[in-house]
Amino acid sequence: MSEKPPVITDVRPWGNFKQFCHNEQVTVKIITVSPGQKLSVQRHQHRDELWVALDEHLIATIDGEEMQLVPEQEVWIPRGEIHTIESMGIRPARFLEVAFGEFDEQDIERLEDKYGRK
Repeated sequence: MSEKPPVITDVRPWGNFKQFCHNEQVTVKIITVSPGQKLSVQRHQHRDELWVALDEHLIATIDGEEMQLVPEQEVWIPRGEIHTIESMGIRPARFLEVAFGEFDEQDIERLEDKYGRK
């Protein structure tokens, strides 16, 4: 895929919803990052990822560009792009991850990991 799919916003009488995918092969997670912790610096061969910040104090680094995320901010990570995310607050911070493509935890190529994982 590698190209971000359109996010559709649909307004209803009660409010609205955002649709991030429709009838696609995806894996959806809510990831919680503990205060002061960081995911490994990594990349994937077989999936693209869409991250949506749910809480404050998340800092994402995508292909060398660091950005402080605000709730509901979307970040597109094409397969092969180097990325990480960390929580800089005093409480855990969460983000929604929608992985497009073939999902397999073995598809994580860790380039740097503070916990010693390979």
